[in-house]
Amino acid sequence: MTMPLSKNNNLIHPAFYNFMNDEVLPLHDIEPTTFWCDLETLIADLAPVNRQLLATRDVMQQQIDQWHLARKGQPIDVQSYESFLREIGYLVKEGEDFSITTENVDAEIATLAGPQLVVPVKNARFALNAANARWGSLYDAFYGTDVIPKVGELATGNGYNETRGEQVIHKAKAFLDEVFPLENGSHQDVSSYVVYYRHLLAFFDDGSQSGLKKPSKLVAVNGQRSEPEAVLLNNNGLHVEIQFDRNNTNGTKDKANISDIIIESALSTIVDCEDSVAAVDAEDKIEVYRNWLGLMQGSLEASFEKDGQRQTRRMNPDRSFTSLDGEEYRLHGRSLLLIRNVGHLMECDLVKDSLGNFVPEGIMDAVVTTLIGALDLKSTPNNRNCRNSRTGSIYIVKPKMHGPDEVAFSCQLFGRVEQMLDLPKNTIKIGIMDEERRTTVNLKECIRQAKERVFFINTGFLDRTGDEIHTSMQAGAFLPKDQIKTQPWIQAYENRNVDIGLQCGLQGKAQIGKGMWAMPDEMAAMMEAKIAHPKAGANTAWVPSPTAATLHALHYHQVNVFEVQERIKSRPKSSLKDLLSIPIIPNTLTLSNPVIEKEIENNVQGLLGYVVRWVEAGVGCSKVPDINNVGLMEDRATLRISSQHLSNWLLHGVCTKTQVDDVMQRMAIVVDEQNKGTQGYRPMMPNVLGKNEEPSFAFKAAQDLIFKGQDQPNGYTEPLLHAYRMNVKALNS
Repeated sequence: MTMPLSKNNNLIHPAFYNFMNDEVLPLHDIEPTTFWCDLETLIADLAPVNRQLLATRDVMQQQIDQWHLARKGQPIDVQSYESFLREIGYLVKEGEDFSITTENVDAEIATLAGPQLVVPVKNARFALNAANARWGSLYDAFYGTDVIPKVGELATGNGYNETRGEQVIHKAKAFLDEVFPLENGSHQDVSSYVVYYRHLLAFFDDGSQSGLKKPSKLVAVNGQRSEPEAVLLNNNGLHVEIQFDRNNTNGTKDKANISDIIIESALSTIVDCEDSVAAVDAEDKIEVYRNWLGLMQGSLEASFEKDGQRQTRRMNPDRSFTSLDGEEYRLHGRSLLLIRNVGHLMECDLVKDSLGNFVPEGIMDAVVTTLIGALDLKSTPNNRNCRNSRTGSIYIVKPKMHGPDEVAFSCQLFGRVEQMLDLPKNTIKIGIMDEERRTTVNLKECIRQAKERVFFINTGFLDRTGDEIHTSMQAGAFLPKDQIKTQPWIQAYENRNVDIGLQCGLQGKAQIGKGMWAMPDEMAAMMEAKIAHPKAGANTAWVPSPTAATLHALHYHQVNVFEVQERIKSRPKSSLKDLLSIPIIPNTLTLSNPVIEKEIENNVQGLLGYVVRWVEAGVGCSKVPDINNVGLMEDRATLRISSQHLSNWLLHGVCTKTQVDDVMQRMAIVVDEQNKGTQGYRPMMPNVLGKNEEPSFAFKAAQDLIFKGQDQPNGYTEPLLHAYRMNVKALNS
């Protein structure tokens, strides 16, 4: 199943060897022998460093565990705790102020603010949907979601609801009135639009007319100015296209013949090789890399059945208009694609070193995704109309780094890859996911290590809380998850991330991001809540779907994020004391049995609902119904927080193993019922159906995630998930 490299008898999986030699290297005119020898040298130099960093994590965790155990039952003195963390090197000294020097960053990252998607690259159809989500129909977003309530005469059904359609148009024009107001009157009453020199003129039924209050917001037009096919407006750097078509269904009914309003939506997309992907072996990884190759070449396609018809999805071309000066006004037709590699922990069977060790997967990701990403840097017949970066950059989001040394290692790795592939220095940019506690408390120094490359920092509740629990596992029993969200540390974390990002000069050069809205069907609630992200100074935030991106984009028209960032610069920075406070149950609080039972049920049901799809079907990201049948967009971060929370409660006696076992069996029946219509679904508890069989691999994986959670490296779920998924693949082969 393997073939040797030339020098030290490293072993390469044959399918990977063939994929690289036949599909990737010829596109660069790279001689295979040279590539494999250079890769071997890179592995020999950097794999030991990677493993040493992982060993340092383990040592620090043991030291923190012992510190808490020695003070068991005592209140935590934050000052003493801080001193201890400095002594062991977990908390490093903060250096002088600096500003990042990242260059050649695309506008979508540096100077524009808008939504960001995260999509599993293993699913070609989803990846194409995300890439094409740069532009979205506001009419479709309003009509198809609960932003307009689906009740009474506004309910959706099999056919088109004209009353709902009228409400959609009214709401869309209310958006125009808010963001692109007329000097006089309302867009609701306009009978026609004309472009006159550099002005958009709106005409009313009584013969009167009005221009825009801010005429400069008109930037381009399509068609005749006296009867435009489309006009293009700009606000806060984002474009809005008003389309006209008197023959279209919508245009016929609209007095101004507006057929749709198109919103510039997902400015950037993280194409994910990590938490939303179930890729456990060479077969899976080649599929991941091949889809990334298709995205970079502009050749990726996905065919599927919809409404009884066969459809093929491809990447959208750029969009072209005519500027007010008569020149071409060309806009990017696709979301700017960033690639998320795996973290330092994982290994894969693509390559074994001479000692028989699997090579760290993060090293392989860095080499292969960069090599493929570099195709975008050259203009070829394949990608000429589908370029990604216009500035010559490759954007790698790097997750699950613990502290400045690990960020420095990633930068060292990227530098070596650039040398290996003969790319200019700092071609590879790095996105630092602030999702591990040691990175949070040392964020300034993490950014310093990447100051020539960093293009992105962000926050996220699930992974960050999972690491908070695992790091402080021995400190005491943690509060229920909803209460954890209300504690001082989480607000300090969210605010401090923005404060430090601005202090380090990310404004105008990089993204400061916020986390996911997990309920793709709850768009009305999202519109109420998620405006908080741009108001917090985040120039991007994650959304679960292209439709959500179109709706969330409206928030960036309401809020000028860069003006917000200017105001934030003058506020006091959140305290390290708050950040180091641990959200454990105080001695003055006793949780009632119903509260404990409900928390266990919530954790277990969510965990089982996701694990069964990951382990049994190899689906790394999907909309999973929660215990109340509300669909939540879940990935591995859900497992980390849920399994660590239960492990913590078991350790501190908040609940018992028997109690958790009982809930697991009950919730398995619930999850089996929720999935009963899924083709090929195998129940987790077949004995309940009268079959004399063992629980499924998925159920056993969930058990191990909980009952062995304390022993998992930093509370990560990947080692156990991968092992059980491999068992299922072997069973099905």
